[in-house]
Amino acid sequence: MTERSVAIIGKGMIGISMAVLFTGNGIPTIVLAKNAEVGLEKYRTYYRDLVGQGLVTERQAAACERRLSFTESYQDLADVEIVFECVTEKLAVKYEVYRQIEANCPHLKAIASTTSAISPADLAKGVATREKVMVAHPYNPPHLIPLVELTSGDKTDPALLRLAYDFYQSIGKEAVLLRRECPGFIANRLQLALYREVQDLVMRGVCSVEDADKALVYGPGLRWAIFGHNMIMQLGNPGGLTGMVNMLGNSGDRWLADMASWTHQPDNWAEVAQPGVDEEMKHFPDHIGHTNEACAAYRDQMLIELLKLHKKL
Repeated sequence: MTERSVAIIGKGMIGISMAVLFTGNGIPTIVLAKNAEVGLEKYRTYYRDLVGQGLVTERQAAACERRLSFTESYQDLADVEIVFECVTEKLAVKYEVYRQIEANCPHLKAIASTTSAISPADLAKGVATREKVMVAHPYNPPHLIPLVELTSGDKTDPALLRLAYDFYQSIGKEAVLLRRECPGFIANRLQLALYREVQDLVMRGVCSVEDADKALVYGPGLRWAIFGHNMIMQLGNPGGLTGMVNMLGNSGDRWLADMASWTHQPDNWAEVAQPGVDEEMKHFPDHIGHTNEACAAYRDQMLIELLKLHKKL
């Protein structure tokens, strides 16, 4: 992939965060969306935060913004080679977007969807050039969190996945390649498996919502912010991962037998969990905050500090 201008379809949280990422890496970026002023204000809010954290200067932020443009017309995407689709998770909507892209982008090399749930094979059914469709699922917020999951359908040109991988790595992302289609990809599956156990522990009265979060944040979460679980196993025994596996043996079987195995999430989970989350926020120290906005700002500040430790910022 080249540094020729890219396009983003959609001005939501993911789309504008990606605009911050691309323009911050010197890539001219055009966002197609209605109400451009809303998207621009989101973009400027992200950069104000980055300036406040000392990651960029006001002058650098202004230079990045000059690489950004908005449009409501697909005809303005005529010179674009790469389109990142960030619209609602409805196939009918995505298919209409793809039809417009194919009709107006003669230099098109790739349509990369940021979907977190739809397979590339299903996405490809909405286009004539199926070999150009793939999924590039970022983790929110994309301009901070390095992860992007790349997966393709059986019609996707294999070279496209490598091109996408090289592109993302060149702008500081950590791309992972799915070797075959898998619902939910990698990270969200790991996350959902853990969240199912959180839900089950709370619903069974084993612990509160707040204590489940504390157990994660101040226990394994700290280690997972440094290494993945396999590396944690590797470092947990003088014999490495093999030594750890041999040491543990089948000791976890009793836990596994008691863990959740249901395949339908509790219908009343929000009714149970929301009061618990509200109570958790009340108990946060003032430097974290007691509102969604304050907690999100704290989250981003902590992400930045962690990324600095990882030499990613």
